[in-house]
Amino acid sequence: MYPNHQNRFSRNQKPLNKRRNNEKTSEEFLREIRAAQQRQQNIQPVSQTEYSCQHTFNDFAIDERIKRAIVEKGYCEPSPIQDQAIPIILTGRDLVGIANTGTGKTAAFLIPLIDKVLKNRTERIFIVTPTRELAFQIDAELRSFSRGLNIRSALCIGGTNLGRQINDLRGNPNFVIGTPGRIKDLIQQKVLSLSNFTNVVLDEVDRMVDIGFIEDIRYFISLLPVKRQSLFFSATIPAKAQDIIKLFVTNAVTVSVKRTEAADTVTQNFIKIEDTQKKIEQLHDVLISKEVEKALIFGRTKWGVQKLSDELVRRGFKAGAIHGNKRQNQRQHILEQFKRNEITILLATDVASRGLDIEGISHVINYDIPASYEDYIHRIGRTGRANKKGVALTFV
Repeated sequence: MYPNHQNRFSRNQKPLNKRRNNEKTSEEFLREIRAAQQRQQNIQPVSQTEYSCQHTFNDFAIDERIKRAIVEKGYCEPSPIQDQAIPIILTGRDLVGIANTGTGKTAAFLIPLIDKVLKNRTERIFIVTPTRELAFQIDAELRSFSRGLNIRSALCIGGTNLGRQINDLRGNPNFVIGTPGRIKDLIQQKVLSLSNFTNVVLDEVDRMVDIGFIEDIRYFISLLPVKRQSLFFSATIPAKAQDIIKLFVTNAVTVSVKRTEAADTVTQNFIKIEDTQKKIEQLHDVLISKEVEKALIFGRTKWGVQKLSDELVRRGFKAGAIHGNKRQNQRQHILEQFKRNEITILLATDVASRGLDIEGISHVINYDIPASYEDYIHRIGRTGRANKKGVALTFV
Protein backbone atom coordinates (compact mmCIF):
# COMPACT_ATOMS: atom_id res chain seq x y z
CA MET A 1 0.00 0.00 0.00
CA TYR A 2 2.91 2.35 0.76
CA PRO A 3 5.73 1.35 -1.63
CA ASN A 4 9.27 2.64 -1.39
CA HIS A 5 9.35 5.79 -3.48
CA GLN A 6 12.36 7.43 -5.11
CA ASN A 7 13.32 9.80 -2.41
CA ARG A 8 14.16 13.43 -2.88
CA PHE A 9 15.04 14.05 0.75
CA SER A 10 18.25 13.50 2.65
CA ARG A 11 18.19 10.11 4.37
CA ASN A 12 20.53 9.37 7.22
CA GLN A 13 19.94 6.18 9.08
CA LYS A 14 19.33 7.16 12.71
CA PRO A 15 17.65 4.94 15.27
CA LEU A 16 15.42 7.34 17.21
CA ASN A 17 13.82 5.17 19.81
CA LYS A 18 14.63 2.44 22.26
CA ARG A 19 12.14 0.23 23.95
CA ARG A 20 11.62 0.98 27.63
CA ASN A 21 11.07 -1.77 30.16
CA ASN A 22 7.45 -0.80 30.88
CA GLU A 23 6.33 -0.68 27.24
CA LYS A 24 4.19 -3.39 25.75
CA THR A 25 5.83 -5.61 23.15
CA SER A 26 4.36 -5.54 19.65
CA GLU A 27 2.99 -9.04 20.22
CA GLU A 28 1.26 -8.00 23.46
CA PHE A 29 -0.23 -4.95 21.78
CA LEU A 30 -1.51 -6.94 18.78
CA ARG A 31 -3.05 -9.54 21.11
CA GLU A 32 -4.88 -6.76 22.94
CA ILE A 33 -6.15 -5.32 19.64
CA ARG A 34 -7.36 -8.72 18.45
CA ALA A 35 -9.04 -9.46 21.79
CA ALA A 36 -10.90 -6.14 21.70
CA GLN A 37 -11.95 -6.68 18.10
CA GLN A 38 -13.14 -10.18 18.99
CA ARG A 39 -15.32 -8.71 21.75
CA GLN A 40 -16.84 -6.33 19.23
CA GLN A 41 -17.33 -8.68 16.30
CA ASN A 42 -20.94 -9.51 17.16
CA ILE A 43 -21.93 -5.86 17.57
CA GLN A 44 -23.45 -4.27 14.49
CA PRO A 45 -21.54 -1.02 13.91
CA VAL A 46 -23.67 2.08 13.56
CA SER A 47 -22.10 4.94 11.63
CA GLN A 48 -23.38 8.46 11.42
CA THR A 49 -24.68 7.72 7.92
CA GLU A 50 -26.82 4.88 9.32
CA TYR A 51 -28.07 6.84 12.30
CA SER A 52 -31.53 8.30 11.87
CA CYS A 53 -31.77 11.70 13.58
CA GLN A 54 -34.86 12.29 15.69
CA HIS A 55 -34.43 16.07 15.57
CA THR A 56 -33.20 18.91 13.43
CA PHE A 57 -31.43 21.85 15.03
CA ASN A 58 -34.61 23.87 14.41
CA ASP A 59 -36.55 21.40 16.57
CA PHE A 60 -34.53 22.25 19.68
CA ALA A 61 -36.06 24.83 22.03
CA ILE A 62 -33.04 27.11 21.87
CA ASP A 63 -32.57 30.81 21.18
CA GLU A 64 -32.88 31.78 17.51
CA ARG A 65 -29.48 33.46 17.66
CA ILE A 66 -27.86 30.15 18.51
CA LYS A 67 -29.67 28.52 15.60
CA ARG A 68 -28.24 31.19 13.28
CA ALA A 69 -24.75 30.53 14.65
CA ILE A 70 -25.22 26.81 13.99
CA VAL A 71 -26.15 27.53 10.37
CA GLU A 72 -23.17 29.88 9.99
CA LYS A 73 -20.87 27.11 11.23
CA GLY A 74 -22.18 24.88 8.45
CA TYR A 75 -23.85 22.27 10.67
CA CYS A 76 -26.53 20.48 8.65
CA GLU A 77 -28.03 18.07 11.18
CA PRO A 78 -27.21 16.98 14.71
CA SER A 79 -24.68 14.20 15.24
CA PRO A 80 -26.00 11.22 17.26
CA ILE A 81 -24.64 12.54 20.57
CA GLN A 82 -26.07 16.01 19.86
CA ASP A 83 -29.42 14.58 18.77
CA GLN A 84 -29.81 12.63 22.00
CA ALA A 85 -28.02 14.80 24.58
CA ILE A 86 -29.21 18.33 23.74
CA PRO A 87 -32.92 17.72 24.53
CA ILE A 88 -31.99 16.09 27.85
CA ILE A 89 -29.62 18.89 28.88
CA LEU A 90 -32.28 21.46 27.98
CA THR A 91 -34.63 19.87 30.54
CA GLY A 92 -32.03 20.39 33.29
CA ARG A 93 -31.33 16.68 33.87
CA ASP A 94 -27.89 15.32 34.75
CA LEU A 95 -26.30 13.37 31.93
CA VAL A 96 -23.62 10.75 31.34
CA GLY A 97 -22.55 10.90 27.69
CA ILE A 98 -20.49 8.08 26.22
CA ALA A 99 -19.18 8.62 22.71
CA ASN A 100 -16.08 8.11 20.61
CA THR A 101 -13.87 11.10 19.97
CA GLY A 102 -14.82 13.27 17.04
CA THR A 103 -18.58 12.82 17.48
CA GLY A 104 -19.48 16.43 18.24
CA LYS A 105 -19.90 16.14 22.00
CA THR A 106 -18.45 19.62 22.65
CA ALA A 107 -21.36 21.21 20.78
CA ALA A 108 -23.71 18.74 22.49
CA PHE A 109 -23.12 20.45 25.84
CA LEU A 110 -22.23 23.98 24.70
CA ILE A 111 -25.41 24.61 22.69
CA PRO A 112 -27.88 23.99 25.55
CA LEU A 113 -25.62 25.68 28.13
CA ILE A 114 -25.31 28.84 26.03
CA ASP A 115 -29.09 28.83 25.72
CA LYS A 116 -29.35 28.51 29.50
CA VAL A 117 -27.18 31.63 29.95
CA LEU A 118 -29.23 33.59 27.43
CA LYS A 119 -32.36 32.77 29.44
CA ASN A 120 -30.70 33.66 32.76
CA ARG A 121 -27.58 35.82 32.76
CA THR A 122 -26.69 34.79 36.32
CA GLU A 123 -26.01 31.18 35.25
CA ARG A 124 -22.39 30.12 35.65
CA ILE A 125 -20.83 27.09 33.96
CA PHE A 126 -17.66 25.28 35.06
CA ILE A 127 -15.97 23.02 32.48
CA VAL A 128 -12.97 20.82 33.35
CA THR A 129 -10.82 19.10 30.72
CA PRO A 130 -7.64 17.02 30.93
CA THR A 131 -5.46 19.10 28.59
CA ARG A 132 -4.76 22.70 27.66
CA GLU A 133 -5.44 22.05 23.99
CA LEU A 134 -8.89 20.65 24.68
CA ALA A 135 -9.73 23.57 27.00
CA PHE A 136 -8.54 26.04 24.36
CA GLN A 137 -10.63 24.25 21.73
CA ILE A 138 -13.78 24.32 23.87
CA ASP A 139 -13.29 28.02 24.54
CA ALA A 140 -12.86 28.70 20.81
CA GLU A 141 -16.02 26.71 20.05
CA LEU A 142 -17.90 28.63 22.75
CA ARG A 143 -16.83 31.95 21.22
CA SER A 144 -17.91 30.75 17.80
CA PHE A 145 -21.41 29.78 18.95
CA SER A 146 -21.88 32.88 21.14
CA ARG A 147 -20.41 35.61 18.92
CA GLY A 148 -22.25 38.87 19.55
CA LEU A 149 -24.23 37.47 22.49
CA ASN A 150 -22.18 39.18 25.24
CA ILE A 151 -21.23 35.88 26.88
CA ARG A 152 -17.88 36.00 28.65
CA SER A 153 -15.51 33.17 29.44
CA ALA A 154 -12.28 32.66 31.37
CA LEU A 155 -9.77 30.14 30.06
CA CYS A 156 -7.76 28.83 33.01
CA ILE A 157 -4.86 26.68 31.84
CA GLY A 158 -1.19 26.32 32.65
CA GLY A 159 1.57 27.75 30.49
CA THR A 160 -0.29 31.04 29.98
CA ASN A 161 -0.50 34.37 31.79
CA LEU A 162 -1.90 33.86 35.30
CA GLY A 163 -2.58 37.57 35.85
CA ARG A 164 -4.88 37.75 32.84
CA GLN A 165 -6.81 34.71 34.06
CA ILE A 166 -7.26 36.29 37.48
CA ASN A 167 -8.59 39.47 35.84
CA ASP A 168 -10.96 37.42 33.68
CA LEU A 169 -12.30 35.62 36.76
CA ARG A 170 -12.85 38.91 38.60
CA GLY A 171 -15.13 39.88 35.72
CA ASN A 172 -17.54 37.14 36.85
CA PRO A 173 -17.63 35.27 33.50
CA ASN A 174 -20.50 32.96 32.58
CA PHE A 175 -18.11 30.17 31.57
CA VAL A 176 -14.93 29.05 33.29
CA ILE A 177 -13.01 26.46 31.28
CA GLY A 178 -9.80 24.95 32.57
CA THR A 179 -7.46 22.12 33.39
CA PRO A 180 -7.22 20.60 36.89
CA GLY A 181 -3.76 21.91 37.80
CA ARG A 182 -4.45 25.57 37.08
CA ILE A 183 -8.01 25.38 38.47
CA LYS A 184 -6.66 24.01 41.74
CA ASP A 185 -4.05 26.77 41.93
CA LEU A 186 -6.72 29.45 41.45
CA ILE A 187 -8.96 27.89 44.10
CA GLN A 188 -6.08 27.74 46.60
CA GLN A 189 -5.24 31.38 45.87
CA LYS A 190 -8.90 32.15 46.66
CA VAL A 191 -9.39 33.71 43.24
CA LEU A 192 -11.91 31.09 42.14
CA SER A 193 -14.81 29.75 44.19
CA LEU A 194 -16.80 26.81 42.84
CA SER A 195 -19.74 27.41 45.18
CA ASN A 196 -21.49 29.63 42.61
CA PHE A 197 -21.35 27.19 39.69
CA THR A 198 -24.66 25.40 39.25
CA ASN A 199 -23.71 23.89 35.88
CA VAL A 200 -20.67 21.63 35.65
CA VAL A 201 -19.13 19.66 32.79
CA LEU A 202 -16.43 17.03 33.23
CA ASP A 203 -15.09 16.28 29.76
CA GLU A 204 -12.83 13.39 28.70
CA VAL A 205 -13.05 11.93 32.20
CA ASP A 206 -11.33 8.68 31.25
CA ARG A 207 -8.25 10.65 30.23
CA MET A 208 -8.29 12.66 33.45
CA VAL A 209 -8.29 9.35 35.30
CA ASP A 210 -5.38 8.08 33.18
CA ILE A 211 -3.30 11.21 33.75
CA GLY A 212 -3.85 11.06 37.52
CA PHE A 213 -6.33 13.88 38.13
CA ILE A 214 -8.81 11.67 39.98
CA GLU A 215 -8.19 13.25 43.41
CA ASP A 216 -8.38 16.76 41.96
CA ILE A 217 -11.77 15.92 40.44
CA ARG A 218 -13.00 14.59 43.79
CA TYR A 219 -11.79 17.82 45.40
CA PHE A 220 -13.64 19.98 42.87
CA ILE A 221 -16.85 18.02 43.33
CA SER A 222 -16.63 18.54 47.10
CA LEU A 223 -16.62 22.32 46.55
CA LEU A 224 -19.60 22.43 44.20
CA PRO A 225 -23.15 23.29 45.35
CA VAL A 226 -25.36 20.27 45.90
CA LYS A 227 -28.04 21.68 43.64
CA ARG A 228 -26.53 21.74 40.17
CA GLN A 229 -26.73 20.27 36.69
CA SER A 230 -23.88 17.83 36.18
CA LEU A 231 -22.74 16.64 32.75
CA PHE A 232 -20.21 13.83 32.43
CA PHE A 233 -18.61 12.99 29.07
CA SER A 234 -16.16 10.22 28.30
CA ALA A 235 -15.23 7.81 25.54
CA THR A 236 -14.82 4.94 28.01
CA ILE A 237 -15.88 4.34 31.61
CA PRO A 238 -13.00 2.78 33.56
CA ALA A 239 -13.60 1.62 37.14
CA LYS A 240 -12.31 4.83 38.74
CA ALA A 241 -14.56 6.88 36.47
CA GLN A 242 -17.52 4.87 37.77
CA ASP A 243 -16.67 6.13 41.23
CA ILE A 244 -16.69 9.72 39.94
CA ILE A 245 -20.10 9.19 38.33
CA LYS A 246 -21.54 8.10 41.69
CA LEU A 247 -20.20 11.25 43.36
CA PHE A 248 -20.98 13.66 40.55
CA VAL A 249 -24.39 13.01 39.03
CA THR A 250 -27.88 12.51 40.46
CA ASN A 251 -30.52 10.46 38.70
CA ALA A 252 -28.64 10.93 35.45
CA VAL A 253 -29.73 9.93 31.97
CA THR A 254 -27.08 7.90 30.17
CA VAL A 255 -26.64 8.51 26.46
CA SER A 256 -24.32 6.19 24.55
CA VAL A 257 -23.71 6.46 20.85
CA LYS A 258 -20.68 4.23 20.97
CA ARG A 259 -21.23 1.06 18.97
CA THR A 260 -17.72 -0.03 18.05
CA GLU A 261 -14.44 0.72 19.75
CA ALA A 262 -13.05 2.30 16.59
CA ALA A 263 -15.04 4.40 14.16
CA ASP A 264 -15.94 2.47 11.03
CA THR A 265 -14.60 5.35 8.94
CA VAL A 266 -11.03 4.49 10.01
CA THR A 267 -9.07 1.82 8.14
CA GLN A 268 -6.57 0.19 10.50
CA ASN A 269 -3.30 -1.23 9.16
CA PHE A 270 -0.05 -2.37 10.73
CA ILE A 271 3.51 -1.92 9.52
CA LYS A 272 5.98 -4.62 10.52
CA ILE A 273 9.28 -3.14 11.68
CA GLU A 274 11.85 -4.85 9.49
CA ASP A 275 14.85 -3.54 11.41
CA THR A 276 14.66 -1.21 14.42
CA GLN A 277 17.74 0.58 13.10
CA LYS A 278 15.80 1.44 9.93
CA LYS A 279 12.42 2.26 11.43
CA ILE A 280 12.80 5.92 10.50
CA GLU A 281 13.31 4.88 6.87
CA GLN A 282 10.03 2.98 6.87
CA LEU A 283 8.27 6.04 8.26
CA HIS A 284 9.96 8.16 5.60
CA ASP A 285 8.59 5.91 2.85
CA VAL A 286 5.09 6.17 4.31
CA LEU A 287 5.22 9.96 4.50
CA ILE A 288 6.28 10.45 0.86
CA SER A 289 3.32 8.40 -0.34
CA LYS A 290 0.77 10.49 -2.24
CA GLU A 291 -1.93 8.98 -0.04
CA VAL A 292 -0.59 10.81 3.02
CA GLU A 293 -1.95 14.35 2.77
CA LYS A 294 -1.91 15.36 6.43
CA ALA A 295 -0.45 13.14 9.15
CA LEU A 296 -0.57 13.06 12.93
CA ILE A 297 2.27 10.96 14.36
CA PHE A 298 2.24 9.69 17.94
CA GLY A 299 5.24 8.93 20.10
CA ARG A 300 5.47 7.77 23.69
CA THR A 301 7.85 10.36 25.13
CA LYS A 302 8.36 14.12 24.89
CA TRP A 303 12.02 13.60 24.08
CA GLY A 304 11.33 11.01 21.40
CA VAL A 305 8.62 13.10 19.73
CA GLN A 306 10.88 16.16 19.54
CA LYS A 307 13.85 14.16 18.24
CA LEU A 308 11.74 12.54 15.54
CA SER A 309 10.28 15.91 14.55
CA ASP A 310 13.77 17.42 14.25
CA GLU A 311 14.87 14.52 12.08
CA LEU A 312 11.88 14.83 9.75
CA VAL A 313 12.47 18.58 9.39
CA ARG A 314 16.12 17.86 8.61
CA ARG A 315 14.95 15.51 5.85
CA GLY A 316 12.85 18.25 4.30
CA PHE A 317 9.39 17.49 5.68
CA LYS A 318 7.14 20.28 6.95
CA ALA A 319 6.74 19.01 10.50
CA GLY A 320 6.24 20.29 14.04
CA ALA A 321 5.82 18.77 17.49
CA ILE A 322 3.67 19.43 20.55
CA HIS A 323 4.49 18.03 23.98
CA GLY A 324 4.66 19.02 27.61
CA ASN A 325 8.13 20.56 27.41
CA LYS A 326 6.90 23.33 25.12
CA ARG A 327 5.23 26.50 26.33
CA GLN A 328 1.52 26.83 25.64
CA ASN A 329 2.01 29.61 23.10
CA GLN A 330 4.53 27.45 21.21
CA ARG A 331 2.15 24.52 21.16
CA GLN A 332 -0.72 26.70 20.00
CA HIS A 333 1.40 28.25 17.25
CA ILE A 334 2.32 24.81 15.90
CA LEU A 335 -1.32 23.68 16.05
CA GLU A 336 -2.37 26.76 14.07
CA GLN A 337 0.32 26.03 11.48
CA PHE A 338 -1.02 22.48 11.17
CA LYS A 339 -4.61 23.69 10.83
CA ARG A 340 -3.57 26.13 8.08
CA ASN A 341 -1.52 23.41 6.32
CA GLU A 342 1.67 25.41 6.73
CA ILE A 343 3.00 22.14 8.12
CA THR A 344 1.50 18.82 7.06
CA ILE A 345 2.97 16.57 9.75
CA LEU A 346 2.25 17.01 13.45
CA LEU A 347 4.01 14.89 16.06
CA ALA A 348 2.52 14.58 19.53
CA THR A 349 2.45 12.71 22.79
CA ASP A 350 -0.84 11.25 24.02
CA VAL A 351 -1.36 13.91 26.70
CA ALA A 352 -0.64 16.88 24.43
CA SER A 353 -2.91 15.60 21.68
CA ARG A 354 -5.98 14.89 23.76
CA GLY A 355 -9.07 16.57 22.36
CA LEU A 356 -7.47 17.73 19.12
CA ASP A 357 -10.14 18.40 16.53
CA ILE A 358 -8.39 19.29 13.29
CA GLU A 359 -10.01 18.86 9.92
CA GLY A 360 -8.43 16.92 7.10
CA ILE A 361 -6.11 14.54 8.96
CA SER A 362 -5.76 11.73 6.43
CA HIS A 363 -3.47 9.51 8.51
CA VAL A 364 -2.77 8.79 12.16
CA ILE A 365 0.56 7.04 12.55
CA ASN A 366 1.50 5.25 15.77
CA TYR A 367 5.29 5.41 15.51
CA ASP A 368 5.46 4.06 19.04
CA ILE A 369 2.77 1.63 20.15
CA PRO A 370 0.39 3.14 22.75
CA ALA A 371 0.37 2.17 26.41
CA SER A 372 -3.13 0.68 26.21
CA TYR A 373 -5.93 -0.19 23.86
CA GLU A 374 -7.86 2.83 25.15
CA ASP A 375 -4.96 5.10 24.14
CA TYR A 376 -4.96 3.43 20.74
CA ILE A 377 -8.64 4.23 20.26
CA HIS A 378 -8.13 7.85 21.32
CA ARG A 379 -5.20 8.21 18.95
CA ILE A 380 -6.89 6.85 15.86
CA GLY A 381 -10.01 8.87 16.65
CA ARG A 382 -8.14 11.93 15.32
CA THR A 383 -8.84 10.76 11.76
CA GLY A 384 -12.00 9.54 10.05
CA ARG A 385 -14.02 12.37 11.62
CA ALA A 386 -17.26 13.95 10.45
CA ASN A 387 -17.98 10.84 8.41
CA LYS A 388 -14.82 11.23 6.32
CA LYS A 389 -12.48 8.33 5.67
CA GLY A 390 -9.15 8.04 7.48
CA VAL A 391 -6.25 5.64 7.87
CA ALA A 392 -4.51 4.51 11.06
CA LEU A 393 -1.06 2.95 10.71
CA THR A 394 0.76 1.34 13.60
CA PHE A 395 4.41 0.27 13.64
CA VAL A 396 4.73 -3.13 15.33
